[in-house]
Amino acid sequence: MHENAGDSSTQELLVDFIISLDGYASAEGWPGWWGLEGPEYLRWLEEQPENDYTILMGAKTYRQMAGFAAQSAESESSFTTDEESSIGGIAQAPKVVFSSTLKPPFALPNTEVVNADAVEAVAEMKRSGTKPMRTIGSLSLSRALLAAGLVDRFRVVVFPVITGKTGSERIYDGYPDVALELVESRTFDGRLQLLDYIPTLLTGPPGAPAER
Repeated sequence: MHENAGDSSTQELLVDFIISLDGYASAEGWPGWWGLEGPEYLRWLEEQPENDYTILMGAKTYRQMAGFAAQSAESESSFTTDEESSIGGIAQAPKVVFSSTLKPPFALPNTEVVNADAVEAVAEMKRSGTKPMRTIGSLSLSRALLAAGLVDRFRVVVFPVITGKTGSERIYDGYPDVALELVESRTFDGRLQLLDYIPTLLTGPPGAPAER
């Protein structure tokens, strides 16, 4: 038995990660994008249609993005022009943050805070919302949405580094078993691998007897 995520009558939900080869979301002491972003990848970031999606995130990721935006606005910001552009795009995009602690005024424009169960709220947004959605970071939120069968696409861009010593934020810990159907793959700048999947939750290993 397995469960397919979403259907054609609901708004799309994309879980979107950048990862090291060994599955970390970031690494201590390394620059953003592990210092490996190139012009082809950066152009794709600017042009991807998902830039118009509503962004879903948790409070921790929101606070990180707000901090990045504040640093970017400083005259002596350490961010590159490309990093500042990416931060600015996220800051201006419509955002829904799931938190019981964030209170107005909010640090970023176009922010809506939902103090309710995220899985139930996103399920309703998929049924009755007017825009597709994507996550940024927010590991716990993304895991919960995937486990609930709400994710229509699971996309990763794999950076060719192993950060076993310095890596932080392991992405896949606590995940359910998931089968992934590859619908798109692409190489950026001769080194970054985009892998775009349709996920299907599994109740057990393929071929195992069905639960009764």
